[in-house]
Amino acid sequence: MNQGIRTIIYPVKDMARAKTQFRTLLGVEPYADQPYYVGFKVGDQDIGLVPNNPEAGMTAFYHVSDIKQSLQSLLDAGSQILQEIKDVGGGRLIASVRDADGNIIGLIQDT
Repeated sequence: MNQGIRTIIYPVKDMARAKTQFRTLLGVEPYADQPYYVGFKVGDQDIGLVPNNPEAGMTAFYHVSDIKQSLQSLLDAGSQILQEIKDVGGGRLIASVRDADGNIIGLIQDT
């Protein structure tokens, strides 16, 4: 089951500046504030900031119930792997692909 886009990750060059901008824009304090990730929660939406990664762009993550099946469906439709399924802790699995138009599609499964 696809639960839709609930997480958006932005790669940023200056974490302190970006954190201030998003705090002002969203009107909330971050729930997570680490050098590798700053996360804001607005309703059911998770907005994350990560240190700049030259290969990454802004990525919208679809929350799915079966990440293996969803990833295979994207690959069968012509997407290419960017990030294999990876356990990022807390029972969360992530993966990402680049579709035929160059867009990045992220997947998250919480177990």
